[in-house]
Amino acid sequence: MSTKTSFLPRFFNGTALTALVILWLVPTLGLFVSSIRDKDALASSGWWTAFNASTQTTFARTQLPSTQQLIDGQYILSGQLTAEDGTEYTNILAFGASSRDPQEVKAGDSVTLKNGATLTVNTDGSYVYSDDSEIKGSRGKRIFFAYGQPPRFTLENYENVLTKGKIGQAFLNTMAVTIPATVIPVLIAAFAAYAFSWMQFAGREWLFAVVIGLLVVPLQTSLVPLLRLYADIGQMFGFEAKGYPGVWMAHTGFGLPLAIYLMRNYMKSLPADLIESARVDGASHFQVFTRIILPLSLPALASFTIFQFLWVWNDLLVALVFLGQGEDQIVLTAQLRALLGTRGSNWEVLTSGAFISIILPLIVFFALQRYFVRGLVAGSVKG
Repeated sequence: MSTKTSFLPRFFNGTALTALVILWLVPTLGLFVSSIRDKDALASSGWWTAFNASTQTTFARTQLPSTQQLIDGQYILSGQLTAEDGTEYTNILAFGASSRDPQEVKAGDSVTLKNGATLTVNTDGSYVYSDDSEIKGSRGKRIFFAYGQPPRFTLENYENVLTKGKIGQAFLNTMAVTIPATVIPVLIAAFAAYAFSWMQFAGREWLFAVVIGLLVVPLQTSLVPLLRLYADIGQMFGFEAKGYPGVWMAHTGFGLPLAIYLMRNYMKSLPADLIESARVDGASHFQVFTRIILPLSLPALASFTIFQFLWVWNDLLVALVFLGQGEDQIVLTAQLRALLGTRGSNWEVLTSGAFISIILPLIVFFALQRYFVRGLVAGSVKG
């Protein structure tokens, strides 16, 4: 009975963990596969079809009418289907008489066109265009067809992003925003969480309730008032409102409520006897905080560092409001949006750009992930 009872929790835990791993890996795999596909394949099919041969539709022209031959009373144009760059099409699947139905007839069969001519296209790309009367015109006749294209992977998307997209400067700008906007709220929240946990002062519970209430304030409602406040302060002291200090303070303000909440829960779960013993031995609050609380609170610090770093690194809205769009200020997300184009027609660069942008957050996450769960669930279980 005990074996069965112990098996069920392990089974459900393993199933839940497997599901979480799949939910995380599948989108990441899809993003990577999409980033190494060419533009045409990316626009025509999903990433899960990347390893299968895809069907493409296009058209090519026959030889010029001046090259026609008269054979057994038929005027004939024959040759090989080629692209404008001279590439020969092979593996033809079907063809048609018009652009509305390029897969009307299977390759190897014949179709009668509206002008009475007969067209035959073979699977190897060879064609025969025949007519009872002389073929006229200054250009070759158009042939619409579908062909099978084997899986093709390329690094051109990465090359375009890295060489033409000014990603390097945007990467440095994002680092300049993210590192201070992560360190500042972590330091402030650590001091505040210690005060809420182990210091006695009037209104402590009410003030902590206000901090909890700030967690539900929508970010968008405070952007314009904050920007106006920064503009007024900038006019008063003679500096530009939009800049790195402004975006650092904005991210700090938006991140502090969650940081204080997480760290306070963790610090409150630490043994009270340890803190009281240090106080009895004459340690000041600063000494207790720096020598006891901070080393023991590393999981909570690491957990919020991951949250804050990922949020600031992937932020677009706050950066657009509090930063300019100059080359020395534009962040990575804004640069990727610019690469996308005004109509979103260049979205193939978004996959490679997005995969480049997640490299550093992944390094941060895996470097601190061993503390993540411990810091996240701190204070949820007593005893």
